[in-house]
Amino acid sequence: MSYVIDRRLNSKNKSAVNRQRFLERYKKHIQRAVQDAVDRRSITDMERGEDVVIPASDISEPVFGLGAGGERSIVHPGNREFEAGDRFPRPKGGGGGGGGDGEASNQGEGDDDFTFSLSQDEFLDYLFDGLELPNLTKRRLKGDGSHKYVHAGYTTDGVPAKLSVVRSMRAAKSRRIALTGTSKRALKAAEAGRQKAEEAGDELGVARFEEEIARLRRRVLRVPFLDQRDLRYNLHLKQPMPTSQAVMFCLMDVSGSMDQQIKDMAKRFYLLLYMFLKRHYARTEVVFIRHHTVAKEVDEQEFFYSRETGGTVVSSALKLMHEIIQDRYSPNEWNIYGAQASDGDNWNDDSPLCSRMLSEDLLPLVQYFAYVEITRRTHQALWREYEAVAKRFPEVFAQQHIRELGDIYPVFHELFSRREAA
Repeated sequence: MSYVIDRRLNSKNKSAVNRQRFLERYKKHIQRAVQDAVDRRSITDMERGEDVVIPASDISEPVFGLGAGGERSIVHPGNREFEAGDRFPRPKGGGGGGGGDGEASNQGEGDDDFTFSLSQDEFLDYLFDGLELPNLTKRRLKGDGSHKYVHAGYTTDGVPAKLSVVRSMRAAKSRRIALTGTSKRALKAAEAGRQKAEEAGDELGVARFEEEIARLRRRVLRVPFLDQRDLRYNLHLKQPMPTSQAVMFCLMDVSGSMDQQIKDMAKRFYLLLYMFLKRHYARTEVVFIRHHTVAKEVDEQEFFYSRETGGTVVSSALKLMHEIIQDRYSPNEWNIYGAQASDGDNWNDDSPLCSRMLSEDLLPLVQYFAYVEITRRTHQALWREYEAVAKRFPEVFAQQHIRELGDIYPVFHELFSRREAA
């Protein structure tokens, strides 16, 4: 048995295996640091890495040393001040013996803290750990767009990189056996006849058999060891791979009641969702819809950074979402998801219409719909209408309340946490 030991060094001479073991050991510290980073970062600063600080007490390891053992009484040479049994006062300044004069502070890092950096990919891995789109594979699978190559036998034409040495040598040997079998049998018979002629003293017969043997050997040697027709190449065919398709609708209220702080929190929630979808689901499409009194489908740039404002008619966004589904995303072929962010303010007569549209038009088509209300005020009529929807459709509809910046990540994690299959 042979072993292959990979001694290649990573950047800065660090071992990837040791790093992964270290990250797994201090996973709770890292997850807490990632959550804190999400709370304090700006919208455009989500995808960089993060510095993580771990107290030295949490990474200390036991050290074993060889001590003298027992009790000893020693007076070291050169000591002129103390003798055995002398007592002297404890140093002032506390048990730690520190020499600082200042008071305690809740800021700054001690020298004993251990700090290391997470890369961008590691930061996003911890940010989205344990999250998924619910019921992603509930709809039927499609086979277009994604392929893999599978082995489909051998062919006589191909490129050198796909040459099958074993199959080629097997074909060459089969050809040599087929072409030289008769000659080898005749050669064996001629050698036996020469031996009999030698035993009988027939010199003329021996010469005749030797001439025949030489002719047969030349005939066998004329058959090449390897011929072009012996070459065999691995044949690979492109086979479609079934993949599930998903589309996420992001609906955001940009009315006048949504002040800039609320809009920033909504944008941060959707930015988390957008990064999550891009990272984990390559075949997931995202549709951005902004609305005030009128809804409009926009691109990513306009969705996150436009400052459009106006009144509030939430049903316009739900209606546009339903129209886009009917036009572009058949429920028979797509996993459809929706996420809506609002401050809860809506035209009074419109909230019952939103509830009816969700219950009758959208929820039968979607896999999951999440509503996030961002406000510090008392819940408005839209929240109460959606509460009734949540009671009727607990498997496909969920609502959460965000009051401040620190609630965004816990709410996001709650809405899209991994659930056990029913």
